[in-house]
Amino acid sequence: MKTWILCILIFSLLGCATVPREKHRRTIKIKHPSVVNLTDTARVKARLNAQYAEWKGTRYKMGGTSKRGVDCSGFVHLTYRDTLGITIPRTTKLLAKTGKPVKRKDLRIGDLVLFKTGLTVRHVGIYMGNNIFLHASTNEGVTLTNLNQPYWKKRYWKARRVWD
Repeated sequence: MKTWILCILIFSLLGCATVPREKHRRTIKIKHPSVVNLTDTARVKARLNAQYAEWKGTRYKMGGTSKRGVDCSGFVHLTYRDTLGITIPRTTKLLAKTGKPVKRKDLRIGDLVLFKTGLTVRHVGIYMGNNIFLHASTNEGVTLTNLNQPYWKKRYWKARRVWD
């Protein structure tokens, strides 16, 4: 009987010890502001190209965040963090709400480009200039793709800028 009461007491205390899930704030954390001046598009593009060279062809893996496999939002998250020194959300759903909206005609290198690829499925990449975006493709892995390719042009949804 005493053991039973002790178990109930322990389980009730454990319930109090759980940390409530914090709501995601749509703020952007700049870890190392000196890493790169985000308005210096040539420097941003050079860093993104270096990231592409390092990750090129890495296979797509849903939920992946390593060179053994990476998904689109994982790749974007890692690229911003490791290349630009900015921590952004990990999921496409949250990335679609991050920063501020940008019209397609006003895209700048480093902007997020988002696509509706299914009824509820979304895709994200990083704009590289000249209608090219960097992303983790389900077919080609990490690659560069033209926004005007019929598949992507038809599915283009919106763009977001996470700095300014």
